[in-house]
Amino acid sequence: MKITSSAFTEGNVIPAKYTCDGQNVSPPLEWHDVPAGTKTFALISDDPDAPVGTWVHWVAFNIPSNVTKLAENVKPEQEFTNGMRQGINDGRKIGYGGPCPPGGTHRYYFKLYALDTTMEMRPGATKAQVLSAMKGHVLAEAQLMGKYSRQR
Repeated sequence: MKITSSAFTEGNVIPAKYTCDGQNVSPPLEWHDVPAGTKTFALISDDPDAPVGTWVHWVAFNIPSNVTKLAENVKPEQEFTNGMRQGINDGRKIGYGGPCPPGGTHRYYFKLYALDTTMEMRPGATKAQVLSAMKGHVLAEAQLMGKYSRQR
């Protein structure tokens, strides 16, 4: 399985539009080579370079298996008509919170998991809760990493 974005490529700079210095909207994401038996996807975006430890920027789960992309600017809604739900990020908000490093260049990982189940969790779940519920159900995973540093 592979995850890509039309906004940035692996290891390169995430455009300011998708950060706190811009519109702070989620970037477009697309994936392919999905394994047979996939029922849903989960998506977690985080920054392992944050001074307080890994900072969670986005948690989404129960993305239906027939969905192979998320358009730019996914709204901060708890639940969508297709069943997709969003969790809480470390900014204590539902949905996407873009890169906003206090200093230096940070790495931001968009991790996609293909699951053989639908998770019975309410919207607003944390990264830890989603990871725990996924145990034993991951068919494949892929990640895309982009970098960002603030221009001051």
